Amino acid sequence: MKSYTSLLLSLGALAAAAPQLTLTPLSGPVPPVRSSEVTGPTSHGPYSGTPTVTGALTAPAVAQSIAPGPPTPVTYSNDNGLLQAGYQPVPYQPAGGAGTNGSLPYYHPLSDFDYESLALALYQEWIELDLFHNGLARFPVSEWEAAGLTAEDRFLIEFMADQEVGHATLLSNILGAAAPAQCTYNYPFETVREFLDFCQKLTRFGESGVFGFLGHLDSRESATLLLQSISTESRQQFSFRQMTGLFPMPVWFEVGVPQSWAWTLLAPYISSCPANNTRLAWQNFPALSVLNQPNSFKINPNLGAPSNTTGADPSNDTGIARSNACYSTNDTARDCGPALSQNRSIPLSYPGRPVHFSWGNVNETVGPNNSYVTSRSPLADAPRYAMFVSQLNATYVPLTNISDNTASCVQPNMSTFAGDPAVNGTMFIALTSQNPYLTPFNLSMVNPYVCT
Repeated sequence: MKSYTSLLLSLGALAAAAPQLTLTPLSGPVPPVRSSEVTGPTSHGPYSGTPTVTGALTAPAVAQSIAPGPPTPVTYSNDNGLLQAGYQPVPYQPAGGAGTNGSLPYYHPLSDFDYESLALALYQEWIELDLFHNGLARFPVSEWEAAGLTAEDRFLIEFMADQEVGHATLLSNILGAAAPAQCTYNYPFETVREFLDFCQKLTRFGESGVFGFLGHLDSRESATLLLQSISTESRQQFSFRQMTGLFPMPVWFEVGVPQSWAWTLLAPYISSCPANNTRLAWQNFPALSVLNQPNSFKINPNLGAPSNTTGADPSNDTGIARSNACYSTNDTARDCGPALSQNRSIPLSYPGRPVHFSWGNVNETVGPNNSYVTSRSPLADAPRYAMFVSQLNATYVPLTNISDNTASCVQPNMSTFAGDPAVNGTMFIALTSQNPYLTPFNLSMVNPYVCT
């Protein structure tokens, strides 16, 4: 008898050799997609009009912050590894679980929290669909080849855009008639490498934004489908890191962040949306800039002029001395060309490194049609801490040299577990007024204290 693995391999080989039509006489029509790849927006640039409405969706707030409460009562423990309930609903299925009682799944939001979270995810899918097409159309083949990327690599990005058609259709079907439509966008890249770096950052905060709310959705059915979508996006981010010569997965755990963090990072790149587009309730914090951002296109990021980047803006691959440009060296130990995996002999950052910040103000317009406004809670009276969020960790370090809208800190030395430095890959940083104790599941409770 063939093993299950060998059976899968055999079927895979058969499918590759002779593709089969999956429709049968009993099959229904193929479900349509919401947006094709051809008819999407082609206009890109900043918004220059006047907004007709401003601010996020709101309702009367019960309080400025949610008070910490005791843990949920523990109703189950298992110290011996045996079945504790004394019965099984059916053979080979232990007692417990949600949605396992045979009730028909309902794949729609069950609360405002669900709807707004899924709508944010749809805004993310729409920009990714447009972004991947835009990068492919914007740069000639010669520039892609100069960046070390072949026709096969470009087709991979094209297929990622195809994936976004499916993701946007899925979320639109879950949300229903008022699901947000595709918008037009304003991108910060000028070269192929900058496009790829922007893609790996945008897919990073898109993925993390979903991980942050997925376990909180009232609709477990919707969460199940969204998990299958966001797992694909994780693979996209992995691939973009490979295309930019970065180590593809430098962490043990992928971080989740609050919706308002993801929306703050996403909104500046949305130029305009249809006039009746569904608006979001999430907060736009003032933008945070890192004045000495490590530049991944440098062999030694400590040499040359410092990089000043805001939000998810890409590193700049121009203006770098040729001797320090990792994409122009023939030394395999120092190059950053596309590869299955790359190790850097000189790290981009390290514990003890000074990090310098500047930030924007409240009441600045941002996002689609300049119709959202940056804000902070009255509890965020002044920035005192830099909060580094990565993997399972949220670590505060005191800010120093605070003056007007600038400050500095020292990168912390923290590990998730022994052998796993927490500061690796893409970091999320917020400047806060207080340093409440938080864990991955309740990270959003820091939002009332976030200054930027």
